[in-house]
Amino acid sequence: MTASAEFPVPEPRDGWLTSEQIAEVRRVLPIVYVDAVPVRVDDSGDVVAVGLLLRVTREGVMSRALVSGRVLYHERVRDALVRHIEKDLGPVALPQIPASPQPFTVAEYFPTPGITSYHDPRQHAISLAYVVPVSGDCRPQQDAIDLSWLTPEEACAEQVQLEMNGGQGVLLRQAMAHVGRLP
Repeated sequence: MTASAEFPVPEPRDGWLTSEQIAEVRRVLPIVYVDAVPVRVDDSGDVVAVGLLLRVTREGVMSRALVSGRVLYHERVRDALVRHIEKDLGPVALPQIPASPQPFTVAEYFPTPGITSYHDPRQHAISLAYVVPVSGDCRPQQDAIDLSWLTPEEACAEQVQLEMNGGQGVLLRQAMAHVGRLP
């Protein structure tokens, strides 16, 4: 994308677009996101708990959600992960991002339902998905109402899966399979 009066090149540390600009970009381009499955691990590194946020959707429905958000212009993926985890779980969540973060999957969200398991009516989004251990004090922030820590078995239960939107339940099950905790 080249600079123009309508889309000036943002400063490297800025990275934000106006609501009109992001609506236009979403209409014509896939957007890069990160999805993070926050987990607690025991001394041997096994996942013992999964953190799920409770949010209210635009339609007023309560749903469970993972940490998720856009990668900004000129932002490293690891920095986007830390930023979104701190935004949703608080500044002392203490995420443990590896030196070389590798996603467990790439989720492709489409505005048209049924193309993949992932759906976002606003846009076509490509999301790099990570399991991220957090060791600090986590509290729901921003628009999250609550944060629940569930065992992997509880998180993968059908009732919890039904409470998740846009395919995030599928993503959660993939994460638990990746760490060997799918019931």
